[in-house]
Amino acid sequence: MTSQTSVPMTGLDTNVLVRFLVQDDVAQAKAAQDLIATFTEGAPGFICREVLIELVWVLERAYTLPRPDIARALDGLMEARELVIEAADRAAIAVDRYRKGGPGFADQMIALAGQGAGCQATVTFDRKAAGLPGMSLLGTVSDH
Repeated sequence: MTSQTSVPMTGLDTNVLVRFLVQDDVAQAKAAQDLIATFTEGAPGFICREVLIELVWVLERAYTLPRPDIARALDGLMEARELVIEAADRAAIAVDRYRKGGPGFADQMIALAGQGAGCQATVTFDRKAAGLPGMSLLGTVSDH
């Protein structure tokens, strides 16, 4: 499910999704899996933008997973009809761009959020991020 609804939802924190996807803690993975199995289109789980961004960061940094694996995991979450993903249309674009390389997922989401809000540009000191549509380099050049 890709748009917000007025049905009762349960929000999911990053750590629940990490355990569900990585399965590195048996008890927590089972609890996450059991919870997610209870979600339906009528009573879905909810994943906010911040959780998506943090999830990618954790999977990259703590688990050193490659982009294609992370992109596949995000695709799976976004395709699940029993989950509501905040800003799913933008998240789908960000996942596609992230999969292809270049700036990170957070930068992709930031650029798309600015565009969605009607910004002429979102300014950054990050040269990679400045190459994204809707982003612009501000003054002094830095790597981050």
